[in-house]
Amino acid sequence: MSITADLTFDAFAPDHRADPYPAYRRVRSATPLFPYTLGEVPVQLVTRYEECAAVLTGTDWGHGYAAGISPFRDTSAAIPGSFVRMDPPEHGRYRKLVAKAFTPKMIGELAPVAGTVVDGLVDAALERGELDVLEDLAVPLAVAMVAVRLLGADAADGPSFRAWQLAIARGSDPDSLLGPDDISARTDAALACMGHFAKLIGEKKQRPGPDLLSELVAASVDGDFLTEPEVIGMSLLLLVAGMETSINLIGNGMLALLRHPEQLALLRERPDLIGPAIDEMLRYDAPTQFTIRVALADTEVGEHTFRRGDGVVVLTGSANRDERVYADPDTFDITRFAGNRPPRKHLGFSLGIHYCVGAPLARIEAETAIRTLLDRAPALAMADGPVEYRPSLIHRGIRHLPVTL
Repeated sequence: MSITADLTFDAFAPDHRADPYPAYRRVRSATPLFPYTLGEVPVQLVTRYEECAAVLTGTDWGHGYAAGISPFRDTSAAIPGSFVRMDPPEHGRYRKLVAKAFTPKMIGELAPVAGTVVDGLVDAALERGELDVLEDLAVPLAVAMVAVRLLGADAADGPSFRAWQLAIARGSDPDSLLGPDDISARTDAALACMGHFAKLIGEKKQRPGPDLLSELVAASVDGDFLTEPEVIGMSLLLLVAGMETSINLIGNGMLALLRHPEQLALLRERPDLIGPAIDEMLRYDAPTQFTIRVALADTEVGEHTFRRGDGVVVLTGSANRDERVYADPDTFDITRFAGNRPPRKHLGFSLGIHYCVGAPLARIEAETAIRTLLDRAPALAMADGPVEYRPSLIHRGIRHLPVTL
């Protein structure tokens, strides 16, 4: 108690939205676990890499909703296919079924599709001489790849999907961090989106297409098929997680490059560094900043004893800047993950059984968008104006990133 008595955690405050990392560092430097009240729920904030990794990969940790022991309200309870908050063995069933559809072959076929989409978007931007990296590149790319290509939706419905996705992503923060309008918008968006997917699924049953939604409708493991409500829920999860992660990875990553021109120049000189550069972007300013977990049994982490049903907030955004794991963690270095001896795996896509199923697609989108933009816009520079962050805390991203070409 003497260590934490004079400490406060204020990284969630609006004043720290642009840069929560110093606030993370203050608490992380003092203690790996910090007592905190999330709304009315007493939790421990997990601030350091080793302890975060232990929770994310430990079999004593999960979500606890099915067991009825979670202190958190399950905002995805009405979405049967949202396996992101499930525990084994139910989680394993969904993961296997999705893996049957989300194959390496399908992912491999998406790379040239992403290239075509990005080329068209950059062509239009070059004609204008300016580009908003979010609204003119990352968002239409995510709509084209996730909503249209993966889920087989009509491109004309892209604006609706973007609006629904934003409302649901904002609503994925704990309810105690939301206003009544946010909660209402989340509900309305989820209902509208689920109704849209129900219609789409009916069409795919009659006329299957070369898309993931058709594969999900047909996928089975040992004769076990997803039900229609489960396919709807899974589609909603893939839409929100798939779009939000890739959009914010591109936005946050390009912002880091533009704020570190020597790194941007190095990536132009060494295009082979695009893979390690994406990893550094995911570490340095991750699209997802934290997740919640519940002790499924009495257990110990960081010399703290947790009882079954105790909740924690796993601050992956803090763990990714842990000086015990990463040298000069506040330095943006695109060579960090290059070479034969890279550092420990970042937590940008989580770890363990809930490792992001869409990580390969997010990488394809980010690598294609950033590499093409650097190749085709040699005079790329940030336009004047402030950088404004969206209010979501779990999902970290900016509203706009205007650049001149």
